[in-house]
Amino acid sequence: MFTGIVEELGEVTAVEQLREASRFRLRGPLVTQDAKHGDSIAVNGVCLTVVETADGEFTADVMQETLDRSSLGALTAGARVNLERPMALGGRLGGHLVQGHVDGTGEILSRTPSEHWEIVKVALPQNLSRYVVEKGSITVDGVSLTVVEAAADWFTISLIPTTLALTTLGIKQPGDPVNLEVDVLAKYVERLLAAGVDPLHADPAGEAR
Repeated sequence: MFTGIVEELGEVTAVEQLREASRFRLRGPLVTQDAKHGDSIAVNGVCLTVVETADGEFTADVMQETLDRSSLGALTAGARVNLERPMALGGRLGGHLVQGHVDGTGEILSRTPSEHWEIVKVALPQNLSRYVVEKGSITVDGVSLTVVEAAADWFTISLIPTTLALTTLGIKQPGDPVNLEVDVLAKYVERLLAAGVDPLHADPAGEAR
């Protein structure tokens, strides 16, 4: 589980194409300080498993399913990426609950700078539209953000200077793809309601009272 608060702006140092998969080597001296084989690290919002670490770098195998559902397949050596280690139980939850399971990809439509922040408009896949609401939370390339406006096929986010400076959202341009993860709580509520269960008045067996 992650919080969407990016810890480090890392870099892809190598990509090896495998059969129905890819092996990435990424540089992230901070996130690899205590990382070991089998640990998780979020890369642009995608939860990946560490294969090995050495000299401030780690490798991760990315299966075809992940390449198809995220923008990781477009990464090449030299690309900058957002990195985050899993949250520690008992620590502060600075963003919102993020699984690192990408729901789909969007596209940067426009950027509108102002004196102290920048408004970014992002295309929204139709199947995710119902989960995105004004003032709700969304994860864009692994960054926990608050939705400013929400329409049927787009939403906007407001980026402060810190986010622009310390994440890849500061360098993304119109036309660039981004990974999107919607609030998992909304998906659970939808599932329960579709089954006719009142989430607030259900017995342990999951039946509505």
